[in-house]
Amino acid sequence: MSASAKPVLIVELALLGLLALLWGSSYLFIKVAVTEIPPVTLIAVRVTIAALFLLAVLSWRKDHLPRDGRTWRMLLLQSFFNSIAAWTLLAWGQQHVDSGLASVLNSTSPIFVFLFTVFITRHEVTSGLKLFGACLGLLGVTMIVGVDALAGLGQQVAGQLAAIASAVLYACAAIYGKRFTHISATATAAGTMICAAVVLVPASLLLDQPWTLAPSMKAIAAASVLSVLCTACALLIYFRLLKTLGSMGTASQAYLRAGVGVVLGMVFLGEQITPVIGLGLVAAIVGVAAINLPERLKQVPGA
Repeated sequence: MSASAKPVLIVELALLGLLALLWGSSYLFIKVAVTEIPPVTLIAVRVTIAALFLLAVLSWRKDHLPRDGRTWRMLLLQSFFNSIAAWTLLAWGQQHVDSGLASVLNSTSPIFVFLFTVFITRHEVTSGLKLFGACLGLLGVTMIVGVDALAGLGQQVAGQLAAIASAVLYACAAIYGKRFTHISATATAAGTMICAAVVLVPASLLLDQPWTLAPSMKAIAAASVLSVLCTACALLIYFRLLKTLGSMGTASQAYLRAGVGVVLGMVFLGEQITPVIGLGLVAAIVGVAAINLPERLKQVPGA
């Protein structure tokens, strides 16, 4: 987006839906790839390929990475919030918690964004309608995943706390990510992935000895799609939306990810939507609308 372009709400909401589709479908590709590629190595491959792709986009757009140490320290912290710690915690938590409950717990990030904004940062305008949207969206996710998923609440506490901690980190990423107004969304995404690769590649070499692995073409293809589409392209959209929809608006895509899983199940697995799931989808969409529709989009410099 050029500096003179004014964002249009319907376009930004469409991009929000696309972001939910990309991040929601990432679980499918992770499930395929992780059977042959260890988690730390998979994440290292994910961020490295994403970084290379984003550097190519940066060169094509004749943009450049930041040159000051302060911005790079900020990017390192952003990568900790957005990928390094958040992805590691969620992956560890999912080993101990049912996927349905983990999905619900990890979808609480918009509520944490609201609470942090009200009581700590106050960087955006909050309202009762936004809180209503956050609660309704979470209810929708619970209905989509299934109320039975909450039956395990209070068991395997460490795993559940890890899933919640991941949601807290996502909330921190959505808030802290608004500080990169002095560089473009492309430079922010590329810098974040470079920082993540610098941390995760050495960890992969130490822990997994990836040169001993022999993954199939299926696993390699899944890792490649995960890296380029679900990470690099998704982050380009993510950092743009932080400048247009704001922290809470961007975080609200967490409620749409569960709906993405339902749609993918219908398309590829022939699954049926029950009335409860249908109501959950409606609740999630209305919740996202309640969070975003009142916002007046501001002009976006250098997105």
